Amino acid sequence: MLDGDIDLDRIDVRHDLYLQRLAKTRRAMVDHDVPVMLVRDPINIRYATGATNMTVFNLCVPARYLLVFADGPVILFDYIGGEHLAAGLPTIDDVRIARGLSHVSANGFPAEESHAMAGEIAAIVHDQLGEVGLLAVDSLPFAAVDALRAAGFVITDADAVMSRARRVKAPLEVSYMREAARRTVAAVRDMEAALRPGMTEMEVWSRFVGGLIARHGEFVATRLFASGPNTFPYFKECGTRVIEDGDLVCIDTDAVSFESYQTDFSRTFLAGDRPAGAEQRMLYRRAYEQLRHNVALIGPGVTFESVARNAWVVPEEHRSSRYSCIGHGIGMIGEYPNLPFHTPGMPYPLDDAFEPGMVFCVESYIGSAEGVQGVKLEDQLLITETGVEIMNDYPFEARLLS
Repeated sequence: MLDGDIDLDRIDVRHDLYLQRLAKTRRAMVDHDVPVMLVRDPINIRYATGATNMTVFNLCVPARYLLVFADGPVILFDYIGGEHLAAGLPTIDDVRIARGLSHVSANGFPAEESHAMAGEIAAIVHDQLGEVGLLAVDSLPFAAVDALRAAGFVITDADAVMSRARRVKAPLEVSYMREAARRTVAAVRDMEAALRPGMTEMEVWSRFVGGLIARHGEFVATRLFASGPNTFPYFKECGTRVIEDGDLVCIDTDAVSFESYQTDFSRTFLAGDRPAGAEQRMLYRRAYEQLRHNVALIGPGVTFESVARNAWVVPEEHRSSRYSCIGHGIGMIGEYPNLPFHTPGMPYPLDDAFEPGMVFCVESYIGSAEGVQGVKLEDQLLITETGVEIMNDYPFEARLLS
């Protein structure tokens, strides 16, 4: 697939992407005075190296981890039998067998396996740096962290390092994110074309998931698809409810798509041929107004506090069920920041601003407790040098805007 003159499917282009991300990771390590980092979150491993292996399984069970030096080798400890998967990656210097670090992956002996892991890591670090000192880790199990401390390491937070590395996207990352968005949009189009009253929520949602996977997507991080009374309050997951004529139908994509980049936008549809009701149109117009208003506030150099203070004021009758934040960063998964609403009389908690190259999702949800229905809308924005670019090219429901 071409983005401008770049063939994003070429191996050398992908490898360039991985090398750029590893360089960003190492710069963030230097900025945080972190000489070495041990991460087991598969999203962090994927970001730093391009290596992937059973992502969803490894989100649940710690079965592989990565050792990264700010100035030194990158060593992947992979699941036994999967060592060959990283062959040829220019970001990885060595592949070894990982120890099990949880009760499941250690077959009931996490303390013993963690002790062995810590000894191996300490030996490598000592050989490279001459001493065992500061080590940044992410979501390692407590037995592994205890073992690393016992081996002499001073533990700090790798998530802060990785958040900094992933915050601003390089131009090549943006190309891949645009392609991920294009494929996700196509999958939603498949789903909308299939949407009919009489289908269950899961039947309709499966058209989206199937379309995503067929376009080399990886997985969907949530099951946020709902219809009719299931659209209020928000965050109900799709199930066996049969969609009826005239129902509101909401989808929040949360799609980990092409090359592991996430595309996150939301749309609400009107099922069937029945005309929209007055309350449905009111909810949709308010959600649309909230989304467009808040998108217009965002740009390079704009502070988070400015956006929060000037955000669309949610009417009182919707406030208790509003979305929890104005929006959130995104890359391979939800990222910094989660932008909270401004609370009058309280200092704003985030002293920061948008930068070109950041990608941010603006959220809108307007629901009615009386009518037991709601509207979810969301757009994914690339912050540019001059403004913003909406990355998801998907129309709004004309029958609900009239």
